[in-house]
Amino acid sequence: MDRSGKRFRRRNAILTTESLAAAPQTCEPAQVSCQTVFVNGRVLTGDPARPRAHAVAVADGVVAALDAEAVDLIDGRVEVVDLAGGALVPSFRDGHVHPLWGGVDLGLAPIAAATSVDELLRQVGDYAAANPDREWITGGGFNHALQTDGVYDAELLDKVVPDRPVLLMTNDYHAAWCNSLALERAGITAGTVDPERGQVLRRGDGTPIGTLLESAVHLVEDLKPKATPQDRLDGLGRAMRQLAAAGITWAQEAALEPADVATYLTAAEQGLLPSDVNIALRSDPARWRAQLDEFRTARESAQGNPLVSVGTVKYFADGVIESGTGALLEPYADAPHSCGLPNWDAGELCEAVAAFDAAGFQTHIHAIGDAGVRMALDAVAHAQRVNGARDRRAVIAHTQLVHPDDVPRFAALGVIANFEPIWAQLDEVMVHLTLPRLGEQRSSLHYPMRTLQQTGARLSFGSDWPVSSMRPLDGLATAVTRQTAAGEPAGGWLPGERLALETALSAYTAGVAFQAFAETRTGTLTVGRSADLCQLSADITALPPGELPDVQVLGTWRRGAEVHRS
Repeated sequence: MDRSGKRFRRRNAILTTESLAAAPQTCEPAQVSCQTVFVNGRVLTGDPARPRAHAVAVADGVVAALDAEAVDLIDGRVEVVDLAGGALVPSFRDGHVHPLWGGVDLGLAPIAAATSVDELLRQVGDYAAANPDREWITGGGFNHALQTDGVYDAELLDKVVPDRPVLLMTNDYHAAWCNSLALERAGITAGTVDPERGQVLRRGDGTPIGTLLESAVHLVEDLKPKATPQDRLDGLGRAMRQLAAAGITWAQEAALEPADVATYLTAAEQGLLPSDVNIALRSDPARWRAQLDEFRTARESAQGNPLVSVGTVKYFADGVIESGTGALLEPYADAPHSCGLPNWDAGELCEAVAAFDAAGFQTHIHAIGDAGVRMALDAVAHAQRVNGARDRRAVIAHTQLVHPDDVPRFAALGVIANFEPIWAQLDEVMVHLTLPRLGEQRSSLHYPMRTLQQTGARLSFGSDWPVSSMRPLDGLATAVTRQTAAGEPAGGWLPGERLALETALSAYTAGVAFQAFAETRTGTLTVGRSADLCQLSADITALPPGELPDVQVLGTWRRGAEVHRS
């Protein structure tokens, strides 16, 4: 790189272009083969033994030296990256994300950014007009709270697309909005019986409104044209570029079918994976026993691949509270007849988790409501009793509502609490859909990050993208402030659950490295560990936490190789 005119600090001296050229030739083959040195910024190593530094040297894919020892390795063959007063941190890792299908959705109707129902309808109508050859109009990720009751009428979609089926997924991906033609194609009428673990929302006379919950979505979704292999590959490529641009070099793909593994292996062959990926295969309550052999075969297909692994099984314990499908210990405040909609029988989940655990798979359970979380903890405890003690690192993802009696069980069972920290705010979904359904007392238990951390439980962070922003800097801001982007409420929502910046950063880096069984190789900028790095435009320790989303990722390195540069 051209370093003309740039200045670099070396101990107490100023490094100029001339002094760099005159620097001692320390990178001899018999010594450290140094490729890159990062200088002139705040280095947050994440290593408790040495948390701060001012320079980092990278050699042969690992951190070779810090501080003065790193600067001493500068010579004419070394690339010097000027942090320019910004920061260098361990690269981020996403402990729960959906790159494949999120990427495919990026190529469909662009509805995720709609701020009103009218705007969304305009976008759908424009997309349909611009794509007259598409048999179906589909899209994902629209704000579930655009209607304050979360219910969407087919007749509104009929006005903009009357001639083709329309299927739109909410941003939690647990509900769908269909037009009348889509309902007709699926044969959904007043006489249709709700499927197991799903619900068709209805008018007073029993006819379908157009909103489907949980497994009822599949009544329509299974009819739409399938994404082609090239669609999937293109979508994955789009998503992976975004992950790298967000500073992420490892991702837990959170729910796929065995057939989807081939897309990842092809992407790896074609150089489309700037982040390493572990795939979680989704277990089906109706056929999990048959899936045991299928999942073993899928795992074997990726063995030896340096970028892709298949080591995890995903379970959906319940749905989501905003739709009334999250499993609660006590009835919903607005639906006293209902405690939600568990996706598994509790005993069956215990059996399935124990069986896949015995086969060597890591456990990853979606659990939102307090009953869902308890069911998940019970399943992990059962696997331990049946299969004996081992380093299994089971993960409970989302961990939205935890009953106080279950808080100490995370540390006791060695369960990792995977949070999507950006959800811990009073956004529209929380205010209009979630809190009214829980009442004040239960609402005070939301996202107990600090409570669990103080018990000794392990935390990891993720995004659940495309449900929410994949940018870790957005999640960091919420974890530290518990505020919306507008800074509301003052002091934060449930401020006792706010995390220190260093703790939140660790959950995005070392915490997910632990989840990935990789904490001895990566997750901190420690000499000898993998050089997985993220360059930030500002020193995040010197900013008001509310300004963290404004910080830009300027570069991302995986094992010392640049995978993104802004």
